[in-house]
Amino acid sequence: MQITFWGAVRTVTGSMHELRINGRRYLLECGLYQGRRKEAFERNTQFPFPPESVAAVLLSHAHIDHSGNLPTLVRRGFSAPIHATHATADLCDPMLRDSAHLHEKDAEYLNKRFQRRRALNVEPPGQRVEPLYTVADAEAVLPLFRPAPMRTPVSLDDDLSWEAYDAGHILGSAALLLVAGKARKRIRLLFSGDVGRRNLPITRDPEPPPPADYLILESTYGARLHKPAEVVADKLANVINRTCARGGKIIVPAFAVGRAQQLILLLHELADAGRIPSIPIFLDSPLAVEITQVFRRHAELYDDETHRYLDRGQDPFQFPRLKLIRDVAESKALNDLRGPFVVISASGMCEAGRILHHLKNNIEDPRNTILITGFQAANTLGRKLVDKLPEVPIFGEPMRLRAEVETLNELSGHADQQELLAWMKPAVRSLKGIFLVHGEPAQAEALARAIRERYGLEAVIPDRGQSFQLD
Repeated sequence: MQITFWGAVRTVTGSMHELRINGRRYLLECGLYQGRRKEAFERNTQFPFPPESVAAVLLSHAHIDHSGNLPTLVRRGFSAPIHATHATADLCDPMLRDSAHLHEKDAEYLNKRFQRRRALNVEPPGQRVEPLYTVADAEAVLPLFRPAPMRTPVSLDDDLSWEAYDAGHILGSAALLLVAGKARKRIRLLFSGDVGRRNLPITRDPEPPPPADYLILESTYGARLHKPAEVVADKLANVINRTCARGGKIIVPAFAVGRAQQLILLLHELADAGRIPSIPIFLDSPLAVEITQVFRRHAELYDDETHRYLDRGQDPFQFPRLKLIRDVAESKALNDLRGPFVVISASGMCEAGRILHHLKNNIEDPRNTILITGFQAANTLGRKLVDKLPEVPIFGEPMRLRAEVETLNELSGHADQQELLAWMKPAVRSLKGIFLVHGEPAQAEALARAIRERYGLEAVIPDRGQSFQLD
């Protein structure tokens, strides 16, 4: 077995790892690389192997940085099965369609803007912007999914199988165990995907991993320690109350899958307890609205706390103050609505979608708060907001950052250093090698040191394109 790391190495986007087994090529993930526009377009369009040669893709979960470049892969010739859990397959349907729609709309917006500026002679000649992929490309991916239940081995060929273990990151997320070979020559490769945390809303706690020979482990927060998840409700209430007191709006960029639903559930609890003012709460993301419907179909994956709503005959994702926004006109109308109110919108890293319009209209008002609720990759607009740069670009135009910026890292769906160390412990005794991915260099290096100190094992931080032989 040979593995080559192509994405989410020394960074957190574009997850993609190539396996060569018995002359066949498999992919762990096919994620969208996010960052500077030109670099991202080149990374996402140029595969380092012929897409038609891939025998199958295995997905750990549905987040776009893990699944979002599947339409390009299919567009370039891939036509083999895509293996994932049932919930992951169900989530990828609306997510990939929405991703394609955003690519189309952003290209359309940039082309119109270019034409206007070109007519005024303030823009040099240039080529028309093309979307990375289209809705038709995304729709071509969906028939290729082969969903499977958790804890059920699935054969890929005579000498290779895979099995999913609940990773507790988002609905349907899984750590993947691949078993190659037979009898004494068998190799067990464990891919963590993204490991979740205990006691988060909705999702069950991460399941202990099985024994393995090799581990590919995420390191998003490999240098950090989260505050207890229990404090998140207090912090969220404080941000809302403080902003409301000055008449401001709370603008919340949120991943449409997982994070938006967690926020809705927390706001539901705060509203029921009378801990926040009686203000409107808008979920302005057609994708998040559709994803919430998928969540409703997979109650078998809820944790005990979320199940209690169902036991009382309540919908955990609906309450009187919450309004779901689907129509573009309704979304635009929020720009003329005076605060205070909360608006949750995608994308989570502020790279596309309706959140850009909400930021453009509210970022220069000091009464408002921008509430960041998830990890922000380097070079994204979200990271620039977290770093509190005095000026940030939105749709190519410089905007002054005068709104308050607050972070809610306690809601992170990624395990911190100690949680990662605890999660991997059941597999440690049998491990021959560890590879750290999905983390910026400082995070991965800190986790490698912690693994060495705790377990006496060396962890490799691969470079992009680096290959390893697993025996």
